[in-house]
Amino acid sequence: MVTYTVPGLKTETAERVIDLLQDRLNSLNDLALTLKHVHWNVTGPHFIAVHTMLDPQVDAVRTMADVTAERMAALGGSPVGTPGALVKQRDWDDYSIGRADAIAHLGALDLVYRGIIEAYRGAIDETENLDLISQEMLIEQTGQLEQFQWFVRAHLESADGVLSTAGAETETAAAKRARRGAKTAKK
Repeated sequence: MVTYTVPGLKTETAERVIDLLQDRLNSLNDLALTLKHVHWNVTGPHFIAVHTMLDPQVDAVRTMADVTAERMAALGGSPVGTPGALVKQRDWDDYSIGRADAIAHLGALDLVYRGIIEAYRGAIDETENLDLISQEMLIEQTGQLEQFQWFVRAHLESADGVLSTAGAETETAAAKRARRGAKTAKK
């Protein structure tokens, strides 16, 4: 329960925004861990490109998490960043790909980014009439996340603009389609 918030914002409004931001904080903490997992488990001829591409993304996502948590605190909330709370509060499953080639991981990461960006856009819409400062933060973070997804998709896109993962609904399916697309491109 929020007992104080920033001047000009009602505590009930702050509570709703804090709830939205907690969900985004959970997704950012999960994403940072997922990106490191991929960083450690990527293999194949594209290893170094993907391995080195991910560290700056991890750093940026960790910064986003920190900024989000600090915004929650400024609004009078208590950000929760513990692993147990993350697992309990999230409505998505763990990343499902272990040791695999770079293209397979990128196919799965494309879906991870899609889910996070869609949720961010929902939070942006919801904060429209609640708190424009928090909305601005979410917009800025969404722009960075969209750029990271673009970096991932650049490896999955054919010369005519078709994604090898098009239509995939699970990480496993996206990984398989990405691998198949890479094999087809080599022929």
